[in-house]
Amino acid sequence: MIKQFAPCVKKYWWAALLSPLTVIIEVLLEVRIPMLMSQIVDTGITNQDLQYVVNMGVQMVAFALCSLAAGALSAWFASIAGMGLGAGLRQGMFDRVQDFAFSNVDRFSTASLVTRLTTDVNRVQMTFMMLIRVCVRAPVMLVSATVLAWQLNGELVTVFLIAIPVLGGMLALIATRAFPRFQVMLEKFDGLNARVQETLMAIRVVKAFVRSKFEKEKFEVTNDDLKRASIMAEKILVWNGPLMTLAMYACIVAIVWFGGKLIAFGSMETGQLMSFISYVTQILMSLMMITNTFVMIVMSKASANRICEVLQEMPDISDAQADPALAVPDGSIEMRHVFFRYNQEAEKPVLSDISLSIRSGETIGVIGGTGSAKSTLVQMIPRLYEAEEGEVYLYRYSESEDGQPNLENIEDDDEYEIVADAFDELLDDAEYDELVGEDETEENE
Repeated sequence: MIKQFAPCVKKYWWAALLSPLTVIIEVLLEVRIPMLMSQIVDTGITNQDLQYVVNMGVQMVAFALCSLAAGALSAWFASIAGMGLGAGLRQGMFDRVQDFAFSNVDRFSTASLVTRLTTDVNRVQMTFMMLIRVCVRAPVMLVSATVLAWQLNGELVTVFLIAIPVLGGMLALIATRAFPRFQVMLEKFDGLNARVQETLMAIRVVKAFVRSKFEKEKFEVTNDDLKRASIMAEKILVWNGPLMTLAMYACIVAIVWFGGKLIAFGSMETGQLMSFISYVTQILMSLMMITNTFVMIVMSKASANRICEVLQEMPDISDAQADPALAVPDGSIEMRHVFFRYNQEAEKPVLSDISLSIRSGETIGVIGGTGSAKSTLVQMIPRLYEAEEGEVYLYRYSESEDGQPNLENIEDDDEYEIVADAFDELLDDAEYDELVGEDETEENE
């Protein structure tokens, strides 16, 4: 997957690199603010030192402004990298689709390709934007805030250290159950797009035959299927928010309870407890960011797999070995013992041992019932489908087994010269045989 996506973001590597770097700067500045707040309360206010409070306050404001600026830059760089990835994926898939044979398009369906180019790409690019920011910000915030909280009071740190593994296990369980349901939801999106596309393309026929009610009923069924699949996927993820909120409030209540006792016994100061609560909040918010990103990864993994399927799909028909100077001077067509089937697992081919010859300018009618592969036969002429067996020829120069040119397939002056020389040789041989034959006749007489 990374191998497929890397070329799409290569052009924007600088943005993908600068975004996490500015995030680190943002976090390092942000974690200093609670420590300054603790010093203001415990030193400045306690000692009634106004000048100390002002100095620390100016530092807090400076740290906050610089942190906000770094965060804004990080978001901007992440947007450039994410949108660049999305544009690259769309371009890559579109270019790949242009090389597809009809059989490749049939394998995915038009509606599925539309969903992959739009919905799936949007989800992947949004997840990438979150990854290059949150997956750096959250761990750095988690580690730095934990270290500073430990410096303030190591006993209170054990409160949220106990909650983290329990919370992580529950979130992992939620993600594993949600992933297959999101895959089903995306398949329902394909069905909805197919229904809309079919109806809009045939809207004149629908109106002409008064089939609007019928089409509404079919769309309602498809839409309800998508709704049920979406509800089944989302009803598992809804537990993510409540679990995080429960863990956050439980930790804060426990810290206030134990911290209050420590203050009462003189083991901790009020400002330190305030700073500790701020660090705990930052830590838990980092965990919430990680879980939200984890949920986004679960949702986008199915989309990323679908995108990779298109990018990795090899066209069934390739012109890599074709002569670029090849020309078709007229419309002569020849098929020799052609066999074709849409699916290689099908028991019988739709075209079986077809041989025909059509000269340029001829009008030929192909007669058959619905589904008898008339269109397929025609689509094989421009090689929109590849013959399983046999050969399909357009007008071409060819030679017989003994090296003699076929006179009906002369294409250019060089070939004409070959034919002329061969024809002269043929006439010479015929004249020689005629002369020899006359001499033999005279001798017999």
